[in-house]
Amino acid sequence: MRAKVRRHSRKSGHPCGRAASALSRAGRADREDTPVTSRDDLGDVDRHASPEDALAELHVHIEGTLEPELMLELAERNHVTLPHGDVDYLLSGHEFSGLQSFLDLYYANMEVLRTAEDFSDLARGYLARAARAGITHAEFFFDPQAHVVRGVPLEDVVEGLSDAVAVSRREFGVDAAMIASIVRDHPVPDAHAMFGELMRLQAPIVALGLDSAEVGYPPSLFEDVFARARAEGLHITVHAGEEGPPEYVWQALDLLGAERIDHGIRSLEDPALVERLVEEQIPLTTCPLSNVRLHVVESLSVHPLHRMLDAGLAVTINSDDPAYFGGYVDDVFAALHDELGLTEEERKLLARNSIRAAFT
Repeated sequence: MRAKVRRHSRKSGHPCGRAASALSRAGRADREDTPVTSRDDLGDVDRHASPEDALAELHVHIEGTLEPELMLELAERNHVTLPHGDVDYLLSGHEFSGLQSFLDLYYANMEVLRTAEDFSDLARGYLARAARAGITHAEFFFDPQAHVVRGVPLEDVVEGLSDAVAVSRREFGVDAAMIASIVRDHPVPDAHAMFGELMRLQAPIVALGLDSAEVGYPPSLFEDVFARARAEGLHITVHAGEEGPPEYVWQALDLLGAERIDHGIRSLEDPALVERLVEEQIPLTTCPLSNVRLHVVESLSVHPLHRMLDAGLAVTINSDDPAYFGGYVDDVFAALHDELGLTEEERKLLARNSIRAAFT
């Protein structure tokens, strides 16, 4: 029997994350009045908004958590032949020339995901690993269009992921929520069709996102579908300012109503944009290891994280696609400590930012 799924709205609250919702609402209110995002302002914050041990991951693609061992298991289960089926090769890591070369592999490896059980196993694997990384709240993206185009029923995708979310707190101690993301390099009518189907299924999503190949696919193309999402009471988060220009961040804010910007590091190129992001305390869900692996920055040692914090930007740290980019959130923090000199106080600041930026 299929699990009944319910669509989240800001009016009703997410059924699996009421405690996290209370934290998020308190955090957003506190953020608007007394932002604590600069390295010069590291005092304590309201304990109800950000407990000392709380950490949220807000920018992770569930398909990007597909580890080699599970990939091979699912390939065998579903009789899928992978281009490279050797575990040693899969574990050796990959060199990417940029975002598109990563996406080519990312979408190819999705072929092993065929059933609701597959998606449940994938999400449970991530949530178990997230718990070991110290994450107490996770909001993960999934790409409905990338599965429907392969012939996988959207209902199976939603069922499998939502089943994992429903048991996450009990099994892993992690409050979890789902964000459906539009694949921006697919035709715009497909985005509308996908959104309509999500609403028909009453998919338990908390937000609508926009991801995939950025350059040449500005947020402005999707203004109408995001207006529909806002009318349904959904939160909005948009990938912008990774490889794309600061103008894409402006469009995400002004045309799509983005409440969070995913990546956003190129915002630093536009002082007026930085001023607005600081004034409104719009979170930027940065992914430093991803930035290095995709050559957005040369190395962690020159990553602009400190510049962003010093500017007062509401930065959070995330893993993006950890199975491909070399680590989960705990690995990212360890690398930032080793290569960028991230301090314990800065780590606590980034954790507080993550709780404030959560939608649920």
